[in-house]
Amino acid sequence: MIETIQWTDEGVVMINQTRLPAEETYVTCRTYQEVADAIRTMIIRGAPAIGVAAAMGVAIGVAKANPAELDAQLEVISKELASTRPTAVNLFWAIDRMNRLYREVRHLPFEEVRDRLIAEAKLVRAEDIEINVAMGKHGAPLVPDGKTVLTHCNAGALATAGYGTALGVIRAAIESGKNIDVYADETRPFLQGARLTVWRAISCAPARSAAWLSERTASPPMAMSRTRSARTRWRCWRRRTIFRSMWPRRFPRST
Repeated sequence: MIETIQWTDEGVVMINQTRLPAEETYVTCRTYQEVADAIRTMIIRGAPAIGVAAAMGVAIGVAKANPAELDAQLEVISKELASTRPTAVNLFWAIDRMNRLYREVRHLPFEEVRDRLIAEAKLVRAEDIEINVAMGKHGAPLVPDGKTVLTHCNAGALATAGYGTALGVIRAAIESGKNIDVYADETRPFLQGARLTVWRAISCAPARSAAWLSERTASPPMAMSRTRSARTRWRCWRRRTIFRSMWPRRFPRST
């Protein structure tokens, strides 16, 4: 399994997604500011992975904070992390989760508060892997053997704590013995499909080639992941999903 993000004694270690696929390197964030910068510059990307990074950013910030000013410093830490990706739902969910725990344990000695927050950040990561493995287990039977799957953007291990959402289902299907062909179209702004999904999958095609593929292959099941929950963005992604579901009908397989 790809170790997208880990908590270590040295700091929060992330695979540098901006260097893939040409170079597999890792970045160690030793402060919450460095975690925030990694999110902002897309060293780490993908909603679940960003959530884990945010939780670990809060934990490392508290661990290095002045115990006498912990309340005020936690507010600064949280605001800095929240400013990195204003549309990332998992980011705010993780920050809120860590703040709720802090309010529950703030009366304890600093060392216990620190340890509880670090443990919670590690739990966020473990839960994400568990959820995605379960998603793959339940979704794999729905993927027909011997078929072609088209994915959009990056919904693989790199977008999560290490297993994958939409691509995790495909991964589980292949692990169960099914023969699946995978096409991953590219995505703006950093060609996530071309650089990241394909690093974990098989082949790549331009974003607007989905109709072309549908015309030349058996109608592919669409493994999609919606990354935005704001009202207007949700509508945009839903339309995109509908259009892709229509392509196999609009462009039947050539004979």
